Amino acid sequence: MTDLENLLHQATSEIQAADNLKTIDDCRVLYLGKKGKLTEYLKSLGQLPPEERPILGQKVNVAKQQIQEMIEQRVLLLQQNQIAQQLVAETIDVTLPGRRQSLGSIHPVTQTRNRIEAFFTQMGFTVMDGPEIEDDFHNFAALNIPPLHPARTMQDTFYFTDEMLLRTHMSTVQIRVMENTAPPLRIIAMGRVYRREFDITHTPMFHQIEGLMVDEHIHFTDLKGILTQFLQAFFDKPVPLRFRASYFPFTEPSAEVDMGCLNCNSQGCRICKYTGWLEVLGCGMVHPNVLKAVGIDSERYTGWAFGAGLDRLTMLRYRIGDLRSLFENDLRFLRQFKDEAE
Repeated sequence: MTDLENLLHQATSEIQAADNLKTIDDCRVLYLGKKGKLTEYLKSLGQLPPEERPILGQKVNVAKQQIQEMIEQRVLLLQQNQIAQQLVAETIDVTLPGRRQSLGSIHPVTQTRNRIEAFFTQMGFTVMDGPEIEDDFHNFAALNIPPLHPARTMQDTFYFTDEMLLRTHMSTVQIRVMENTAPPLRIIAMGRVYRREFDITHTPMFHQIEGLMVDEHIHFTDLKGILTQFLQAFFDKPVPLRFRASYFPFTEPSAEVDMGCLNCNSQGCRICKYTGWLEVLGCGMVHPNVLKAVGIDSERYTGWAFGAGLDRLTMLRYRIGDLRSLFENDLRFLRQFKDEAE
């Protein structure tokens, strides 16, 4: 009995002196573990006379329960102290001014796309899209681009095989729509296209818009009227335009459209190379061979098409000097453009 009382007294002292959870767990193992002192004490009861074993066994169980309760109380106290210290160390001063959240904005190219889409849908056009990985027929052959045309060269086009490539323009969508839909047609297509170029005004991936109208009695004057309204609405003011004769395999006649330089009001500057004019898009009447390639009667129907770079239109509207700024994801640059729809 004396040994048991000394053991209980020793355990009480060590438990009360424990100042962290690891130390208190060591005490639990020392006294209550499989090889602990109380466990060994219980094993020694077999050496006592039979009449003394129940009495001393009951005493050992009471001591074991007391030690267990002391350990639990000490663990609870240490946990509470630990939480209190953590709260003190991590106190938040609610009187300090808060940090303002940085609000994002829609990318300027996306703003341009939304603006163009709103204009043309009001004019009765449908927005269409198609695959970025195209075949030779939809990207070249159906657009009256012969096998040896320079546009097919490896220097300009990303090929997978001789027949599969990354689309080089959005005209592929026009071909797919004309293949599957009978005239009359009014569509625009906007998306990513790919060419092997990279400098201050070109990137390997860029964005294009292309428009198409096919119906009976469609004339070049219809095209000129739509483009004039579109550019004036896009730039929010009347802009001088000129149509220059040009050549594209898929349109005949073809033209390139220049607008008066917004930077110098057509007086001449570095941006417009001191001509007062900036090229903004190409256009023309759909070539009869293109209509025949998609099964449309070129004797009955005519159409016009145009194409422009969304990135270039964005640069002109927002006075951006380097095309690469649109793709570098510099937040300092992008934060300048507030969504006009807000």
